[in-house]
Amino acid sequence: MNKLIAALASASLITSAAPALAGDDSKHPTIILVHGAFVDGSGWAGVYRVLRRDGYDVIVVQNPTTSLEDDVAATRRALATIPGKAVLVGHSYGGMVITEAGSDPKVRALVYVAAFAPDQGESVASITASAPPGAPALPIVAGPDGTLTLDKAQFPALFAGDVAPETAKFMADSQQPWGARALEGKITVPAWKTRPSWFLVPQDDRIIPPAGQRGMAQRARATLREVPGSHAIFLSKPEAVAALIEEAAAKAAAEPAR
Repeated sequence: MNKLIAALASASLITSAAPALAGDDSKHPTIILVHGAFVDGSGWAGVYRVLRRDGYDVIVVQNPTTSLEDDVAATRRALATIPGKAVLVGHSYGGMVITEAGSDPKVRALVYVAAFAPDQGESVASITASAPPGAPALPIVAGPDGTLTLDKAQFPALFAGDVAPETAKFMADSQQPWGARALEGKITVPAWKTRPSWFLVPQDDRIIPPAGQRGMAQRARATLREVPGSHAIFLSKPEAVAALIEEAAAKAAAEPAR
């Protein structure tokens, strides 16, 4: 019996010393999907299915949206689980997260989907404060604990105008509260200054104005694509989103190891 226990313990040590990890430089880079404010990672389900169908390893980060620091930490934990190259994809506020986390040497490309692509020292608060005169104010509702949500009645039209009504209603009722500290989190070193970037702009976005997205994309020298769609483009048009991600991944796969 003692010999059997010793053998099992030895096998366990060997297994734990060489864990099976996602990602491999001999194939596609791992795709890491980062959600934005008011939603969670489940919205990436359609994009996930397309990418998996096409042979990619995919990690969906469930960032807490409590603060930029906390959310970047969640993405860095995901990066730590893979040995090879990665492509970071951020929707909306998730663009803030990948801009800060993307300096990791495993990251070879950034993909912004209806997202913020901030520069050094910028935050969501500073970017939205510089919106042009007349830009509509979002119906933000502050909770008793300081967290933020979008007004449920207006959420479907503003956030998810091209999503099935019953799905948009569910999204409104299942919002993940956004921490007020996340709005103030400032970027230290923008990863897009050293990483190639891609940017998908939904032409009917009512959360982040398309003109503002184009400006951030041009500043980042990103490959820019535009499609009809709402801020929830990651959910309403998963094939279009996945196509841009795969374009970035193909470029990343061709890069030599660092």
